[in-house]
Amino acid sequence: MVRLLRRRITSSALPLLVVILGVFFLARLTGDPANLYLPLSATDEMREAFAARHGFDQPVLVQFGDYLVQLAHLDFGESLRTTQPAAEAVLQAFPATLQLAGVTMVLAVAGAVVVGSLAAYRPNSPADRIAGFLSSTAASMPDFWFAIMGVLVFAVTLGWLPTSGSLGPAAWVLPVATLLIRPFGVLVQVVRAAMVSALSAPYVKVARSKGAGEARVVFAHALRNAAAPALTVAGDLSIGLVNGAVVVETIFGWPGIGKLMIDSILQRDFALLQAAVLLTAVTIFLLNILIDIGYALLDARVRQGATA
Repeated sequence: MVRLLRRRITSSALPLLVVILGVFFLARLTGDPANLYLPLSATDEMREAFAARHGFDQPVLVQFGDYLVQLAHLDFGESLRTTQPAAEAVLQAFPATLQLAGVTMVLAVAGAVVVGSLAAYRPNSPADRIAGFLSSTAASMPDFWFAIMGVLVFAVTLGWLPTSGSLGPAAWVLPVATLLIRPFGVLVQVVRAAMVSALSAPYVKVARSKGAGEARVVFAHALRNAAAPALTVAGDLSIGLVNGAVVVETIFGWPGIGKLMIDSILQRDFALLQAAVLLTAVTIFLLNILIDIGYALLDARVRQGATA
């Protein structure tokens, strides 16, 4: 297990460095922050003073070196717009994204396990065909289109749900439904395929011959062995939820890391953008580690390969 973790951490170091490089240099292609934070009548002296105060008067490579030194001291700089420490602003917004992604993933996994298992129990039955049609439709549904249609129908036309915000249970319905639909569709297909294979395995026939009930056979014996591929896909989808939250949070005004990124790009708030992207990248890195650990715990072959 230790060797597996060491190899995973080493392989993730380069992508993390690429993220740091990319966000730093690409952010500066958005333009000069002075054009947003200074009046149109600002003199050259005012622009030079603004650049010197925030370190923009130095060559880009020098700025990047200073940024790396700050990172080594866990200093992410200050927001240009609010003068608040960037790390503090990001940490305030990130829990909202984690809550949204967490609730969505729990509902998606729970629903997919039930629907996928029932569909696999009777292959090619009407229930299986309905589940296959609905899951395929959900898996191919564009998030942004579903979100816009949800706002149009349930918020604007019917007035049942709020168009934005995060206060109250009703405000959670559309964001969660938008993030839920694709992972649910994908996981139903994965669980169904894995369960069809598991239910035809010899150990299932032995369990039935010993008098085990069908519910125990499906949800205890077969599901445990079918969980490994579902866990891998669920982990990948969880990572996608963190990234996909950018669109959902922007549409619904959800006060999370996605909306913070979009706002910082529009406001050319470099320090805030860098901190938000870096924290997201580290979170994805940690999620990958947890997925590998879970997969190793479920599959002894992975543990044996890691120690070989």
